[in-house]
Amino acid sequence: MSVVGTSTAPDGRAARPAPVPPPLPGEAAAIDPDQLPDGLVVADEHGRVVCFNAAATRVTAVRAADALGEPLEKALPLEDLEGRRWWQLTDPYGGLAIRVRQPERNLLLPGGREVLVSARYVRAERLGPVQRLVVTLRDTEARHRTERSHAELIATVAHELRSPLTSVKGFTATLLAKWERFTDDQKRLMLETVDADADRVTRLIAELLDISRIDSGRLEVRRQPVDIGAAVGRHIQAHVAAGQAADRFLLRVENPLPDLWADPDKVDQVLSNLLENAVRHGAGTVTIDVTPAPSPREGEETGTSVTVSDEGPGIPEESMNRVFTRFWRGSKRGGTGLGLYIVKGIVEAHGGSITVGRAPGGGAQFRFTLPVSAPAYLA
Repeated sequence: MSVVGTSTAPDGRAARPAPVPPPLPGEAAAIDPDQLPDGLVVADEHGRVVCFNAAATRVTAVRAADALGEPLEKALPLEDLEGRRWWQLTDPYGGLAIRVRQPERNLLLPGGREVLVSARYVRAERLGPVQRLVVTLRDTEARHRTERSHAELIATVAHELRSPLTSVKGFTATLLAKWERFTDDQKRLMLETVDADADRVTRLIAELLDISRIDSGRLEVRRQPVDIGAAVGRHIQAHVAAGQAADRFLLRVENPLPDLWADPDKVDQVLSNLLENAVRHGAGTVTIDVTPAPSPREGEETGTSVTVSDEGPGIPEESMNRVFTRFWRGSKRGGTGLGLYIVKGIVEAHGGSITVGRAPGGGAQFRFTLPVSAPAYLA
């Protein structure tokens, strides 16, 4: 690949494009280096910079006009993590002739700014002198965000596991050591607590597996006919059986609904999370509207939409764009903050879409739409 750089006149003003060595055999035609997503720095056979693209300026905060024509070690004064000058250490022009590249590694710019650097030594012939040194630069911020996300996940899981496991260990150890001292009612209470905490651990592990599948794109959807209105009704009945007032829920189904093919277990998971959020964090009546809707999938006309609204304080505007991210929690603490992230992943795995907004009554409103779809063997 051949690239075109720019040069500066002696007075510092931009001049005509700097000459770049002609393409080596097999290289493609010239392209604009500023179109590349990564930083690109090219030095000629004398070690002087002939190309310094816009992404390199963004990553290093060095202007192209200040870098072009300068020796590489001056334009890009990199050091390793032990403070050693990188170009002196690696000696790309005077080192071993068999070298063809430098693998990506973390290096430091003046001021301690960290960048990911890799390099390729371009030779006209095998074991010949270096004709061109091509250096790519990438910001480390994206990698640091991923690492922070993983660290947060580990910390959250450790915290969430500690409480139920401590309870399970404490009650089982107490029962084993002092079984005869407790009444049957006391034993039952402790065993029920152990059972509930074991369920909590199981749910957390299931959430982690779901996140792993969502992040890797391996979340399987097993489509079957789903009566979405009946599914919502079952979840309402479960909340009523758990002690919620029956008149707190209002279910409105607009018939006729299109036949919906979806994964019933995963649809139940979405409904369970949205209704639980409305009950726990909302207030007043929880309204669930099930209606036909335009399909979010291109090529299909009809979909099914479910809207869950409450009359609570709602979600602050500044938090709307973070609701479906990992570890987001509302004003009331509790839970892992992973539920809505998983909900979004499940809906999108079905080819659907989900949004959050403000309900007419002032509370939160979640709306997801699924394409009617069909399993492959019926398509």
